[in-house]
Amino acid sequence: MQPFTKLEALVVPLDRANVDTDAIIPKQFMKSVKRTGFGVNLFDEWRYLDHGEPGQDVSTRRPDADFVLNQPRFAGAQILLTRDNFGCGSSREHAAWALSDFGIRALIAPSFADIFYGNCFKNGMLPIKLDERIVQNLFDLIARTPGLRLAIDLEAQCIRPIGGDPIPFDIEPERKRRLLNGLDDVALTLEQAERIREYERTRRAHEPWLFS
Repeated sequence: MQPFTKLEALVVPLDRANVDTDAIIPKQFMKSVKRTGFGVNLFDEWRYLDHGEPGQDVSTRRPDADFVLNQPRFAGAQILLTRDNFGCGSSREHAAWALSDFGIRALIAPSFADIFYGNCFKNGMLPIKLDERIVQNLFDLIARTPGLRLAIDLEAQCIRPIGGDPIPFDIEPERKRRLLNGLDDVALTLEQAERIREYERTRRAHEPWLFS
C-alpha cells in the first residue's frame, strides 16, 4: 500500500450529504475483487446521463457536464470535500476502491459512515473529520478561489490552504502509523512473521500428530 505522508493537491467539492456506497459505486459494477478498474464508474449514475454496465466503453456514454467531477477545472483533483455521513449504506469495500482508483487520496467531511471510514485507511486514503463550520468555510473558499489546493501533512496532523492558516485534525495513533508506513492488513500480519513462525515451531514440537 502506498504510504501517506504529505499531499498537496486540487480539491473537488461534492456538496451532498448522506452519500451512500451505491451512489459511490453502483452494485452492477461489483464484479471483481481486484481493487482496480472501478474509477471509471465512480459516482456512475451522477457522472453519466445513460445507464452503465460492466465492461462498457465509457467513451461512448453521455457525461453530465453539470456534475462536479466532469468539470474541467477539477480534473486531476486528489482531495474530495463533502458533507455529513459520507459512505453510508452497505459495507462494500468497492466504494473505497473506486475512489482510490479514480485518484482520490484524501477526503474531508464532518462525518463518515464507520465501515467506510475504516475501509479508507485499509486502502491508503486519509479520511479527515472536521467541524461542520470549518467544512463550510472550505466550501466557501473553493467558491471564491478557482483551482484551490490544500496541503495535508499527516505527521503534523494539519491541513493548510496554500497561503492560508493551518487547520488541525485528529486521527487515531494506530491508523496514523499505518498510513505513514503504508501498512495494509497483510503488511500488519507480516510485521508479526517471526512470532508466527515461532508459534508454528512450538506447536509442531508439542503436537506433532497434527502435522503427520
